[in-house]
Amino acid sequence: MADNNSLIGGESVKRKINYQVILVQVLVSMFLCINFLMFTTFFMKHFFYTTMRYILFANTLLSDCVILILTNLLLTMSYFSFTIQMWLCLIICTVLILYNVVTPFTLTAMTLERYVAICMPLRHAELCSARSALPCILIIHGISSIPCIIILSIFFASATHSLYTQDRVCSVEGFILYSWQGHLRSAISQFYFLIMFITIVFSYVEIMKVAKAASGENKKSTWKGLRTVVLHAFQLLLCLIQLWCPFIEAAVLQIDFMLFVNVRYFNYITFMLAPRCLSPLIYGLRDDKFFLALKHYALCGLYMKKSSDFFI
Repeated sequence: MADNNSLIGGESVKRKINYQVILVQVLVSMFLCINFLMFTTFFMKHFFYTTMRYILFANTLLSDCVILILTNLLLTMSYFSFTIQMWLCLIICTVLILYNVVTPFTLTAMTLERYVAICMPLRHAELCSARSALPCILIIHGISSIPCIIILSIFFASATHSLYTQDRVCSVEGFILYSWQGHLRSAISQFYFLIMFITIVFSYVEIMKVAKAASGENKKSTWKGLRTVVLHAFQLLLCLIQLWCPFIEAAVLQIDFMLFVNVRYFNYITFMLAPRCLSPLIYGLRDDKFFLALKHYALCGLYMKKSSDFFI
């Protein structure tokens, strides 16, 4: 009887995990389809790919797509215990670590663009031109690569040559050979977050001052920009909580394995997938020009609104 109960319990747990994996595949596929539609909309309008804030938005979409694809790949391989050689896992995790930092830094750059547009409107065309977008994106990738370089440099110095040809289930944690490496990684990430948090708070305060002093149409536009900054701050908050997840999961693992599986699944849905759906919400639905174009192409040209903004 005890054996039967344990067997039934094991089957129900296994079935539950199957449903969880299927749910992740559905969500990832849905987000990727939405992002693909937004990419299409971005490249179909000259106004979008020549405006800095939309270029930064496209960079966020690209970063989110890379993260969704790679994390889903690692999740699937981990679930089926599929092993690959460490050198291949190293390449995957390098790209994943890089773009995991690119997303919040791009959000910070988008917040600064809103700050310049609202608080320094006379210099906006000069500072936030399309020509400035490429150097800005290169700077974002350069700064984002620093944690990746530090983590990989320590790994290369610590790992033996035979480790690169070993077959293992791929995960970022596999490159943290000592506990102090994990603490260093967390310290770097939280230092970066502190910089981004201060930048967003500064932008929020300055935009708030302008919003209180504005009137009429300018006031409406300023408050909308302020709400955009708040949404970016919420995305960064989710990114920060994501940095704490490994510590929470490590503590839970000492208590119960199935609890660890459930907590890790919850963290992935809440702090990895959820932030990736906020960017399409902010610019895909809240931005009037982008929403009109998105609606037009989503309905295969059946929707057409007579607006000068749409035909730009």
